[in-house]
Amino acid sequence: MILLDEVYKSFNANHVLTGTSLVVKKGESRVVIGGSGSGKSVILKHIVGIMKPDKGRVTVDDMDIARLKEHDLYEIRKKFGMLFQMAALFDSMSVWENVGFVLSRRGMLKPAKIKEIAVEKLKLVGLVNVENLMPSELSGGMKKRVGLARAIAHEPEILLYDEPTTGLDPITADAINDLIVSLKERLKVTSVAITHDMQSSYKIADSISMLYQGKIIATGTPDEIRNTSDPVMRQFITGSAVGPIKVEGVNNERTVNRA
Repeated sequence: MILLDEVYKSFNANHVLTGTSLVVKKGESRVVIGGSGSGKSVILKHIVGIMKPDKGRVTVDDMDIARLKEHDLYEIRKKFGMLFQMAALFDSMSVWENVGFVLSRRGMLKPAKIKEIAVEKLKLVGLVNVENLMPSELSGGMKKRVGLARAIAHEPEILLYDEPTTGLDPITADAINDLIVSLKERLKVTSVAITHDMQSSYKIADSISMLYQGKIIATGTPDEIRNTSDPVMRQFITGSAVGPIKVEGVNNERTVNRA
């Protein structure tokens, strides 16, 4: 359903994607892991056509995103729903207005119908009697759920998740992971998530790909990734400062204390 074929993207001298290839099948839940600044968000922006590759090809349902005219790109974007990293709710809008934002922008439904749909989607994410609240009245976990309700309000075919558990405590993060799995099963959507949270990755993914130095260096099931012997993968999934991945300003060499 989604294909990145040898995609290159640079920003001046910063070469972010250097031949990234990725295939996501219909109905699959794919997680892309990688360090901060590795280019994970750049992949999502290419998938929805916010960015165009310097070289290579990005297709959704066999349509080359970079070659689409603005009207056709707008139409294909209707296939997508997105949960933003910090939920990205509009502070001046009520919860139901946030959830129904995409529907109201399309101008096809009356406000009463939009509110009805919003309440229905809020129930799907485990929220009731919150539709008239303002974002400032919500906890971090509730904001994530509202953001997810907004992502599914127009019944998309593809859901994109940008660091879905960032900023949440472990218990709330696990509840969001359960919700993502549940929605995939109920809605039969294709999902792409980017994260550095391995607990989340193992739980929500059918397959996991790692982005490193501008390329996808490995793809496998959660069990295959968990048990990998690749030194780069092992360092990342275990969160070790020691290994081939260099961290600016940190000595990666293992030191030995001598008596």
